Amino acid sequence: MNENKNKTGKQYTNEEVIDGYWKDGKGALVPVSMIKDIDIEREQVVEEIIKHAKSLNKALSLFKAKAFGDVAAFIELSAEQYNVILGGKKGNVTLFSFDGRYKVQRTMHDNIAPDERILAAKQLTMDCVNDWSENARPELKAIVNRAFATSKDGDLKLGRLLELRRLDIKDERWQKAMDALSESLQVIGSRSYIRVYERIGDSNEYRPIALDIAGV
Repeated sequence: MNENKNKTGKQYTNEEVIDGYWKDGKGALVPVSMIKDIDIEREQVVEEIIKHAKSLNKALSLFKAKAFGDVAAFIELSAEQYNVILGGKKGNVTLFSFDGRYKVQRTMHDNIAPDERILAAKQLTMDCVNDWSENARPELKAIVNRAFATSKDGDLKLGRLLELRRLDIKDERWQKAMDALSESLQVIGSRSYIRVYERIGDSNEYRPIALDIAGV
């Protein structure tokens, strides 16, 4: 290991640092001559990985923009064949290659969260369960308690709330509570995805072409 080379290594940072010094995690300036060789080697490893990661991130961003643009343009082209004008950008669609070997899916997911009316829905629901306490099924109480249980961040789970709406209970008070629950759910945003798949051999099953590190 060349000590002189190591001791003149450049710190990987966008901040201005005085020549001959590196800035540590606390913001203090440390002379390069006092920095261990292994710390300088680690800096070089981090630099190479981060540079590559940023390059891949940019490539994925460009791919996503182009893929969405290409799918949207094709949908418009297809609609023109039938003299149809499509409104809005929402809608899930799947495009297959001519031989069926590949498919591209564009999916849109709304981000739904309850507003302040969820508190009224909760109170109405709990009033019903408390009034039925003697005859209510234990599992019903468990479902209700679980539906309104919050995470450590204070958030409610949408899936658990929707479980309540699927219960077949005719009581008017319960129906009123479910109306309040439904009205409290608001679309606060949406996310869109492009997923690509390749057919497995001659089967009817497809495997995703992974675009995330964990799936590669």
